[in-house]
Amino acid sequence: MYKSFTMELAGRTLTVDIGRVAAQANGAAFMHYGDTVVLSTATASDKPREGIDFFPLSVEYEEKLYSVGKIPGGFNKREGKASENAVLTSRVIDRPMRPLFPKDYRNDVTLNNLVMSVDPECSPELTAMLGSAIATAISDIPFDGPCAMTQIGLIDGEFIVNPTSAQRKVSEMALTVASTREKVIMIEAGAKEVPEQTMIDAIFKAHEVNQEVIRFIDTIVAECGKPKHSYTSCAVPEELFAAIKEIVTPEEMETAVFTDDKQTREENIRQITEKLEEAFADNEEWLAVLGEAIYQYQKKTVRKMILKDHKRPDGRGITEIRPLAAEIDILPRVHGSGMFTRGQTQILNVCTLAPLSEAQRLDGLDENETAKRYMHHYNFPSYSVGETKPSRGPGRREIGHGALAERALLPVLPSEEEFPYAIRTVSETMESNGSTSQASICASTLSLMAAGVPIKTAVAGISCGLVTGETDDDYIVLTDIQGLEDFFGDMDFKVGGTHKGITAIQMDIKIHGLTRPIIEEAIAKTREARLYILDEIMAPVIAEPRKEVGKYAPKIEQITIDPAKIGDVVGKQGKVINKIIEQTGVKIDISDDGSVSVCGTDKEMIQKAIKIIESIVTDIEPGQIFTGTVVRIMNFGAFVELAPNKDGMIHISKLSDKRVAKVEDVVNIGDEVTVKVIEVDKMGRINLSMKPGDLAPKAEKSRDRKEKKEQKEQ
Repeated sequence: MYKSFTMELAGRTLTVDIGRVAAQANGAAFMHYGDTVVLSTATASDKPREGIDFFPLSVEYEEKLYSVGKIPGGFNKREGKASENAVLTSRVIDRPMRPLFPKDYRNDVTLNNLVMSVDPECSPELTAMLGSAIATAISDIPFDGPCAMTQIGLIDGEFIVNPTSAQRKVSEMALTVASTREKVIMIEAGAKEVPEQTMIDAIFKAHEVNQEVIRFIDTIVAECGKPKHSYTSCAVPEELFAAIKEIVTPEEMETAVFTDDKQTREENIRQITEKLEEAFADNEEWLAVLGEAIYQYQKKTVRKMILKDHKRPDGRGITEIRPLAAEIDILPRVHGSGMFTRGQTQILNVCTLAPLSEAQRLDGLDENETAKRYMHHYNFPSYSVGETKPSRGPGRREIGHGALAERALLPVLPSEEEFPYAIRTVSETMESNGSTSQASICASTLSLMAAGVPIKTAVAGISCGLVTGETDDDYIVLTDIQGLEDFFGDMDFKVGGTHKGITAIQMDIKIHGLTRPIIEEAIAKTREARLYILDEIMAPVIAEPRKEVGKYAPKIEQITIDPAKIGDVVGKQGKVINKIIEQTGVKIDISDDGSVSVCGTDKEMIQKAIKIIESIVTDIEPGQIFTGTVVRIMNFGAFVELAPNKDGMIHISKLSDKRVAKVEDVVNIGDEVTVKVIEVDKMGRINLSMKPGDLAPKAEKSRDRKEKKEQKEQ
């Protein structure tokens, strides 16, 4: 028999079945939220993994297309590599869970979430997040939980708890907040320039809901929870720390890490390591954990310097930003490029424009997400940190950083109607020492504006760090953290936004949560720094988008035609449209609503293609003048192609004002001629004239008649 627990969550029923499936996992929760079903499991290895100095946690979010009644597209009808959404969801689950496991735990842990049924009203991502927290809390795996997660939307100024798919589509905010019993432990947000205070209120609205969910989880744990198992601690012996301090004094360690140059600091630590390895050469047990001991010694030194002495490793003030620089047009032949440098962090971003048909197609679980017009890709090569490592394509970190910058820029992009292009920006990390994702936001803005993309306003990104002491009131928030402050600090609080408000947030922490004052201070400091970057660094380089796309970018013109005429433009088996493409060298995309995009590098050819399309869809009426090509000659006249599949005839008597003995005396096949429509008969046959008298405008004709009359009278 299994046990079932239910609660009402945002107007829908959340049901958790324990003991129904996956009984051999350390913990398993069969989650039902509405008709959304997710199986969440937590498993751990019996023994610690040897030779590692980190907690080996793996989080998986598996999207099965049967959950939405689809068979995977392409040749392979089996789900393959995780989608971008799956990777990002795994990261969102990982971030609040990881800090709640013991820091010295080295057993492998896997949190798996299998999406089995999807109700558009109930988010499978949220269901999986809650499922992972419940499965781990009831398991025997050491875990200082539970935690809970809530999503918040914003529609017409009202907060929406756990919005439906339809609500998410129109919401001004997509916020996910995870909490422990007392504090906020994770924030992830995308927003349409939402003011800072609104964002803070939304975060703590989610925190309130999380407390209800935690009380619900507590009832499940009380009835179904297993005792937590013991484990082999991998903590560094205190005797080793004492021995290290005798050889390398705290003052020496402070001198070693106190530098603004990453390479110098690494060299200093390398020399200290060699010195200690020599000293402990006979103690294999200590040598095995020496690396971790030195890491922790550095960490304690840096944290003490910041918290007690208000000294940062590179000598900056607490709110001081590293030296900044911005450039555009670094690469001459690309559509747009921008480079942003912050200390030893440097991002070169490249913008590429293409027709809308090049937008990325998505084969996922969300029926609203079928295509992606804007793509931001982030690359992190090993040379950016002075290391050697072969490139194996983007990992979860690269996908996450790319998605964060993408989310920050989406709200300011022009609509497809305003700018009918697919847009790709690529952030190449030239150099890295903290906050490359936020530098990517700045570089992308520069690149988009340089490419002539009419973004509504500039976006900048900055991150804050945190060092905490023994109590909640003992802390310090750092503006613009470098790599060392990120490694040894407690928080990486990334915020992207405009002058008006926030467009993206991502918060990673290593402690058990943040109080409201810390969150409010971090948001205030990121706003101050963001405005400085926008006004003082980016605006002097490029204040607004260029009025036109660059000469190497494709030019796109849009027209709208009657949807009933789309078949005429395409033609049988695509013959008409292919002929236009062949004649002009352009690319033509036609939507079902009659929107036609004509893309090419030659403006004249674009206009020629548009003219042909317009001639096809325009109904021919008497009095209209066309330029067409002679396609057939008969004894009695010539046939002229006015538009594809639209021919008219010039009778021999209408070829000239003078008598014509033979049609070929005036026109030949292939000649381009200007003609006037004289008549469209009941059978749809078009009669044309080339006679100068017929082609002349009415005013000119009446003037000619007047002149002839006057001559007669004289």
